[in-house]
Amino acid sequence: MRYRNLFFDLDDTIWAFSQNARETFEEVYEAHALGRYFDSFDHYYCLYQSRNVELWADYGNGKITKEELNRLRFYYPLLSVGVEDEELSKRYSADFFKQIPTKSCLMPHAKEVLDYLSPHYNLYILSNGFRELQFTKMQSGGVDSYFKKVILSEDIGVMKPWAPIFNFALSATQSEKRESLMIGDSWENDIVGARGVEMHQVYYNIDGRTDLPFRPTYQISDLRELITELHL
Repeated sequence: MRYRNLFFDLDDTIWAFSQNARETFEEVYEAHALGRYFDSFDHYYCLYQSRNVELWADYGNGKITKEELNRLRFYYPLLSVGVEDEELSKRYSADFFKQIPTKSCLMPHAKEVLDYLSPHYNLYILSNGFRELQFTKMQSGGVDSYFKKVILSEDIGVMKPWAPIFNFALSATQSEKRESLMIGDSWENDIVGARGVEMHQVYYNIDGRTDLPFRPTYQISDLRELITELHL
């Protein structure tokens, strides 16, 4: 099949979110001397991550607002160790959001693959990330110029994996579904979501997951496989 339109997730597909986020969290942790409250940075980060996953699910299902998501996830680790200091949480959060979009680390081989693909395909970003962060992150990573349009969940108030955001992305880019491909690292958001609207998918399986509920259209563990295996 000849594809014309490639929709990429941003975080941990193009921009190395997990690495950049962890580095930023640790820098802000040290800057605010949070070691006085936690056994280690890993202790803090484990508490944050466990609650963060739950709160993002609530946000995606419309149970909490963006503001509540950000307030609760940054405050939770402090509350977990008995520190009722919401102002400290707010300062930590503000510094985190100020610093993280300046990080520039990309996923392995992202730029060389985009260099190859961009002259031949229409490249788009389809992301659940926040508008005030995603554009700056792309600029910091030097990848903003590759993409013709950036579609974010905040544009329509619906997150991946729900069908309306995929249909909106196809409509906003005037892309035919049969000529379009969704590429992402999130099984639920990117692969299940795209399949739900009968759009072909590429699962970027960076964790080596084997318990897949169904077979995606394509599966890769290295972005270069988009060229060598899919012959894009």
